[in-house]
Amino acid sequence: MLKRTDPEPPPPERPVGELVHELIEQGKAYARAEIDVAKAIAAAKGKALALPAAMFGAAFICVLAAVTALAVGVVLALQSFIGPLAAGFLGALIFGAIAGLLGWYGYNRFKRDF
Repeated sequence: MLKRTDPEPPPPERPVGELVHELIEQGKAYARAEIDVAKAIAAAKGKALALPAAMFGAAFICVLAAVTALAVGVVLALQSFIGPLAAGFLGALIFGAIAGLLGWYGYNRFKRDF
């Protein structure tokens, strides 16, 4: 086999600055793509949670109405025994005690778990 007498010249090397600039641009493009994917995932989850959140909100309003009706019923039932003003105070005391106990229990559970 014959050897070539004039070898091909090596391909010209690119300057380091150009390589670094290209690397930075590719990194920026990758970061933008990752951010776009995260935004798309968050938007999809937000749309999926909209209806359940509205339903939970409506359920919470109904529960508030039920508790208010219960409180009014307790006060009206007590009114025939101890008068309207005392029944109002006693009803407030009863539901305040329930709220305090629930808050105390929730605080202790939070303190224990975290």
